[in-house]
Amino acid sequence: MIKFTNANIYRNSDATEILVKDGVIQQIGNNLPAAEEEIDLKGRLIVPPYVDSHLHLDYVYTGGGDDAKNATGTLFEGIARWHDVKKTQTFEDAKSRMLKGIQEEVSKGVQYIRTHIDVCDPDLTGLKAMLELREELKDNVTIQIVAFPQEGMYAYKGAVELMEEALKMGADCVGGIPHFEWAYEFGQDSVRKTVELALKYDKLIDVHCDETDDPMSRHVQLLNALVMIEDIGTRTAASHTCSFGSADDAYAFRMMGLFEQSQMNFIALPTENAYLQGRQDTYPKRRGLTRVKEFWENGINISFGQDSINDPWYPAGNGNMMNILDNGIHLAQTMSLPQLDVCLDFITFNGAKTLNIEEEYGIEVGRAANFLVLDAISPFEAVRQRADVLASIRNGKYLFKKPEPSYDIELDLFRSTI
Repeated sequence: MIKFTNANIYRNSDATEILVKDGVIQQIGNNLPAAEEEIDLKGRLIVPPYVDSHLHLDYVYTGGGDDAKNATGTLFEGIARWHDVKKTQTFEDAKSRMLKGIQEEVSKGVQYIRTHIDVCDPDLTGLKAMLELREELKDNVTIQIVAFPQEGMYAYKGAVELMEEALKMGADCVGGIPHFEWAYEFGQDSVRKTVELALKYDKLIDVHCDETDDPMSRHVQLLNALVMIEDIGTRTAASHTCSFGSADDAYAFRMMGLFEQSQMNFIALPTENAYLQGRQDTYPKRRGLTRVKEFWENGINISFGQDSINDPWYPAGNGNMMNILDNGIHLAQTMSLPQLDVCLDFITFNGAKTLNIEEEYGIEVGRAANFLVLDAISPFEAVRQRADVLASIRNGKYLFKKPEPSYDIELDLFRSTI
């Protein structure tokens, strides 16, 4: 039995102690029974593990070669560059890079990842490597796999058949990219096929939807209608939806009412879309984000994801979800004092809802003892300071633990220089 004491638990400010046995939370409260081991958390903020609800693990660390150079900095050139890069990918290379990407994310507090894996590859190399890693690492990180037709479900010959094969092999979600198809009608067909496959194989849905500045790219409307008809909105996510941030208000507010009805999830990618979008704009220049603030205020679930780590689309990225959160709340202008107290939801609870893991997620009695210790005493201070993760605990055991922050020479503004 382990008792964590002197904790500030996110969303449960009345309790200060967590009692854990065999990796499961037994009690949460105050003055709990003594335990064989007691760990003083010194008043620090305790949050559920970070959830990265959108990442491309098969692309990580492919952004350095000549083939990957994206001169225009656009989404579409990134896809063209990846087409060349993946031809040289081997199973060993893919698995090695994916593992490094997972390690980078987990080292920063992520314990849940949804990754999109390109299946526009006759050999399904990336998918095979990811399926193997998902199983090998399941005790330390939960990974969902999206079968993703990066080059188009219809623009890439044989993609539908490869999608079906990926779902049979064990992918968790059906993906799509309707705005990349060669005509709007083919994009609509791909949305219909995505829902059809999800129903056929009993899978979740996560579509790269309207990742463009074109306000007339409105595939999200059809996706929402279809999942509402089938009553699978809670099992569906629309990623990016950048064009929705450029759409006129009459359309947008009509759709938000329908999104509330369907209960579909949304995923915004703050850093990547701020980098990729608005490339054809002079000024004013759009920043590529969907209507995060309006979704949040209307109770429409929206989470944030990293998207890329050093690939043909985005040269940076390191899996630090606090950095993603910081960029997202700035771009979305969701930084009032009350919002700062709860915006950690974007990278925790909202992501868990998107992944459909709410029944197993969170710091609650009877659930796995999975949580983070942040170097902050409150949600506000954690966000303001971009607080570091001092410890990540999974099933009651440390995935990692860092020493207390310290200085060899502490700052003293009044100390004379030597």
